[in-house]
Amino acid sequence: MAADETHGAADEIRGAAQGDAPVPLSVLDLVTVGAGRTASDALRTSVGLARLAERRGFHRYWVAEHHSMPGVASSSPAVILAHLAAHTDRIRLGSGGVMLPNHAPLVIAEQFGTLEAMAPGRIDLGLGRAPGTDGATAAALRRTDRLNEGADDFPQQLAELTRFLDDDFPDGHPYRRIHAVPGPVQATSPGGVQSPHRPPIWLLGSSGFSARLAGTLGLPFAFAHHFSAQNTVPALDLYRESFRPSAVLDEPYALIGVSALAADEEKEARRQVLAAALSMVRLRTGRPGLVPSPEEAEAYEFSPMERDFVDSWNANVIHGTSDEVRSGLDDLAKRTGADELMITANAHGGDVRLRSYELIADAYGLPTPASA
Repeated sequence: MAADETHGAADEIRGAAQGDAPVPLSVLDLVTVGAGRTASDALRTSVGLARLAERRGFHRYWVAEHHSMPGVASSSPAVILAHLAAHTDRIRLGSGGVMLPNHAPLVIAEQFGTLEAMAPGRIDLGLGRAPGTDGATAAALRRTDRLNEGADDFPQQLAELTRFLDDDFPDGHPYRRIHAVPGPVQATSPGGVQSPHRPPIWLLGSSGFSARLAGTLGLPFAFAHHFSAQNTVPALDLYRESFRPSAVLDEPYALIGVSALAADEEKEARRQVLAAALSMVRLRTGRPGLVPSPEEAEAYEFSPMERDFVDSWNANVIHGTSDEVRSGLDDLAKRTGADELMITANAHGGDVRLRSYELIADAYGLPTPASA
């Protein structure tokens, strides 16, 4: 790929900080479903949140693949992204991520080629190697009980997916005459026109495996700081040490996912994150359910072990007033050297989540709707 094409690909990955933010700010939406709410309610909130993020200058908006979790309505990222693409105009949309071992690479190439055709130049393809669920559900998704095979084969699956996206299997390969459509093959047909965009691939991780692989391949890397905070700095260091310039990037680019929730009052922020933490307690103990209300969480009798988990979990959730959240995000960006912060706000009510992003945007002086 020529140098100008390299920089063109990098431009679709890199964001530009706006307002007073030290790095670009983005959104990770888990499409959470609160007790007393429906999946339809959660998806309507996602549309409202994507529109808000676009108006206020957030750089990108990702959804993540989860399965068999009543409180998370994001089992089909491609479907949700198509819906969000129809309700937005400019913001980048993507997966954070699609769990590659759960799917045939050709299927992902077709889905994201379709999304790219719907929203040209706005689609990111973030890939993970974990199942995004428990072992039994992963086996049902994959129609096999050989779950380790999927993770171990991740580099090979990634290479296959990349070739489908680029339509460049070599002569003699059994897939040489198979094409992901929409895709580059259409440009080689009579009257065909080459699309100027191809969804950039990101690798996601919560440990060192994907960090090293992303660096070796010269791909952008997204680290799940929001549930693996102790591994953030080592993983980012490994990514940067392993990085080799590529046709995609000439230098490393790393974002981190971070849990953050702002409220008008510090006390209210504490109430909301306690409810989200109770949801995690139940998930981690094999009792996944809808996100409880703050009132339910305040009335819940935590065992000593559960209380320790909540304290540990909430220590990595940046929460409080807008100024407190800004201070925490600034400190995290400085401490990790992340090139971008992707904020996820888990709460029982959609209105609470929307308000949190508004407050964070205000704290950083991001454009108001009237001036956007």
